[in-house]
Amino acid sequence: MPEIFLFYGFIFYFFSNEHDPIHVHVRGKNGNAKFNLCEGKFVLQSSDGIKMGDLKKIDKVIQDNTQIIIQHWHKYFDED
Repeated sequence: MPEIFLFYGFIFYFFSNEHDPIHVHVRGKNGNAKFNLCEGKFVLQSSDGIKMGDLKKIDKVIQDNTQIIIQHWHKYFDED
């Protein structure tokens, strides 16, 4: 499970056997969420147990780091 980074106590990661579209999972002590890349922007696909305020923080981190997430994905899956 490649970890991309840790912010606000949430782990941002993807699984080693992932599939398209590019997406990122987020896990914290109270729940998890998944964001899919859609037309150049990550969009919340699902969440469970994460408060709305935390989802907003998570979304901001993801939007601010979109290129880093995409680079990690391509590097891990050896896609150029």
